Amino acid sequence: MIKVGIIGGAGYTAGELIRLLLNHNQVSIDFVFSTSNAGNKVSKVHQDLIGSTEIGFTSEINSNVDVLFLCLGHGNSKAFLEQNSFSGHTKVIDLSNDFRLEPSQTFENKSFVYGLPEFQKERIKTSNFVANPGCFATAIQLAVLPLANAELLTNDIHINAVTGATGAGTSLSKTTHFTWRDNNFSYYKPFTHQHLGEIEQTINGLQNSFQSNVHFIPNRGNFSRGIFATVYTDYEGTIDDATQLYQDYYKDAAFTFISEEAVHLKQVVNTNKCIIHLHKHNEKLLITSIIDNLLKGASGQAVQNMNLMLGFNETEGLNLKANFF
Repeated sequence: MIKVGIIGGAGYTAGELIRLLLNHNQVSIDFVFSTSNAGNKVSKVHQDLIGSTEIGFTSEINSNVDVLFLCLGHGNSKAFLEQNSFSGHTKVIDLSNDFRLEPSQTFENKSFVYGLPEFQKERIKTSNFVANPGCFATAIQLAVLPLANAELLTNDIHINAVTGATGAGTSLSKTTHFTWRDNNFSYYKPFTHQHLGEIEQTINGLQNSFQSNVHFIPNRGNFSRGIFATVYTDYEGTIDDATQLYQDYYKDAAFTFISEEAVHLKQVVNTNKCIIHLHKHNEKLLITSIIDNLLKGASGQAVQNMNLMLGFNETEGLNLKANFF
């Protein structure tokens, strides 16, 4: 059995990660690190785990675990690795944005690979350090990867995407309170969201001739989880051409699927899937991409990356079903 450790165990992504790993046939959870909750059972914070595990939070670290997941706030993963050392065989998967962008992907003697399997699965398989993509970045990149790979992005890309309340994490703020969020809708960080860097980096990695702009408006939805992203750009081909392009690109993808019908969030919530729908209007191609922000957008993708890094079946522990009703 592979032993894993989790750093920053009290947040939403850590809770999802624990749930997934408890049902993974190839791994056991060695420790869940949280200084603020040390001594408490994990189920005291992640209350759906009552009866599922007796694991407790700890302030002690086992430096010899096989895999280390960093579920820390942005900016804290790098500091943690500077202050703590692990064995030479320990593989690290970071869920923050600390190592996603060049030149930050190189840290001390560690070279982090950007962990979007549909983009560079083979590099992930041979890596020891993976930077898990952001949730918005995952949904949006999966919407445009086939076009970039075929060098068919010829003009500006326009994106409007909505995320659920869990996308803001567990820390309270004015816009996370129920009385503000319920029956409400708003945008934030227009044109400047931090995930734009990842999106542009990946596009340029596939199509270095792309010189146009990526316009991204992120929105807050009044639901708990999921991302619904609509992306449109110029496209000269037919809808049949586009469908074939996307089906060919994702033919070997374990979790990304092309739907002939318009999509809705309940199809992916509580799963590791991304489902994409294509629509052609005049010279514009509209791509709709949906994911669960906590799974394919975070912890599910982290487990997917772990499976690839360790040579397991890519879908191990991730055969999840949506709560459709």
